[in-house]
Order: sequence, then C-alpha cells, then structure tokens
Amino acid sequence: MTATLTNDSSARLPGLLRRLTGDEKHAPSAHSTIDVLQVLYDRVLRVTPDTVDDPERDRFLLSKGHGPAAYYAVLAAHGFIPDGWLDDLAGPESRLGHHPDRLLVPGVEIGSGSLGHGLGLAVGTALGLRAQGLRKPRVYVLLGDAELDEGSNHEAIAYAGATGLDSLTAVVVDNSSASHGWAGGIASRFTVNGWTADTVDGRNHDDLYAALTGHRPPHPHLVVASIKSKG
Repeated sequence: MTATLTNDSSARLPGLLRRLTGDEKHAPSAHSTIDVLQVLYDRVLRVTPDTVDDPERDRFLLSKGHGPAAYYAVLAAHGFIPDGWLDDLAGPESRLGHHPDRLLVPGVEIGSGSLGHGLGLAVGTALGLRAQGLRKPRVYVLLGDAELDEGSNHEAIAYAGATGLDSLTAVVVDNSSASHGWAGGIASRFTVNGWTADTVDGRNHDDLYAALTGHRPPHPHLVVASIKSKG
C-alpha cells in the first residue's frame, strides 16, 4: 500500500543541495543517502524542530557522517537549520562541518564521520531509552556498507540481537563498496544474530517506507538500501 506523504521535501531538496559547495569529493557519499534521509524525515521520524529535546522523540543517528551535504539539506528542508547556513559549508564561522557536530547543528544526535561508531552508539541509545522506561521512541541509524568492515559493528549487531532491542532500526546503504562483504549478502550478517531484515531498492521511496516501518518485535530490524555501485 502506498503511504500518504506527510511532508514532501522533493521540491526543495535539489535547490538546497546546490547551495552546498566545497566538499565535492564526497558528493557520491552524500547522494547515496538522499533518498533514505528524505523518506525518514518526510514520512517516518517523529521529531520536529520543536521537539529536538523531547524525551519521547525518535532518534536518528548518522553513522555515515562523511560527506553530510544531503543530511544538511534535509535538515534545512524540514526547518531544523536556516537555509542560509548551507552557503558556508565548513567556513571559519560555519556550524556545518565536513562531519556533523551535535553541539553545533540542531537536530543532530551524535558527532560522526569516524566510521564504525554509529551502530554501537545507536545500541547504547536504545538501551538508555529502555532503562528509562521510554518505549515509544525508535532509534534509526544510517550506515554505509564499507563501514561494516569495522569490527566494532559486529559486536553491536550480536548484542542488539541477543538483548531484543526492538526499538532499533539500522539502515545500510549498499553500493558494493565494502572490501569484504558476506556470503548471502549484508542481511545475512544481521539475521544470523536475531535481527529481521528487508532488502529494497534504495531509490524507491514507497519500498523504503515499507521497510523502514516494517520492524517486527521483539527483534531489532535492518533495512538494506541497495543502490548502483559507485564503481
């Protein structure tokens, strides 16, 4: 079933992205995430500029934090940051660095860019919410497939599955850039540890929406968003 868009940012995003210059070498990384980010902020996440400090908000963690242009554009499209900030990416007075900084950018939950940390932080966030008795918020974390070469992720995968962190959804943008990979695909590395998983076209918004909202308690959930190989 096709969901009704709640806040379609499609008309604004191209113009906002064009305002971000100076990090062209990471443009492929940024554009690989744009569709997932758009669907999350348009249709899935329960967070607004007015609720960034609300304990009951959903949390989104960008682990794939290098080349964050698409993330900044989506935040601007949804009113978390002023559009004008996009014109000074990584400038001397800019709040927008080449890696997002949670202390400088409203709506950003973690400082990221050093790959391999986001999934562990997401697991810790989900555990913290559980310990506080906050059952409604969901935690979403966006990773790249090459990032899964970092061993820290596999401890997080195993722990989340073993403890039934069903408030957690990991999204892996798969452009076949990982050095290693796994027989049977990315999803198999998660499902063997008790996760549920959906693999979808990473450019198809309806398929992404269905997968991002397709969590099946009591298990953590994985969405593999497959896009054209960067090679």
